[in-house]
Amino acid sequence: MLKAYKYRIYPNKEQKLYFAGTFGCVRFIYNQMLADRIKSYKENKDSDIKKIKYPTPAQYKKEFEWLKEVDSLALANAQMDL
Repeated sequence: MLKAYKYRIYPNKEQKLYFAGTFGCVRFIYNQMLADRIKSYKENKDSDIKKIKYPTPAQYKKEFEWLKEVDSLALANAQMDL
C-alpha cells in the first residue's frame, strides 16, 4: 500500500515571485529544447537519432544569463520531461 500526503503552502510575496520566475524559466527551457529537438530531427531524419547530442540547460545559461537566477535542478527536470 502506498501513502501520499498533501500539504498546503502559503508563500509570501517574495516566494511567489521566485516560484513564478522558476516556472517561467522551466517553461522557457522546455520549449527551447523541444524546438531544438524538432529542428535536429527534421535535419537528420535519415541518420540515427540516438547519436545526436542535444544541448543541456547549462549550455542555454551561456546565452540567456537570466537562467542563472533559478535553481538548476528545476531546469534539469525540464530536460528529463522531454
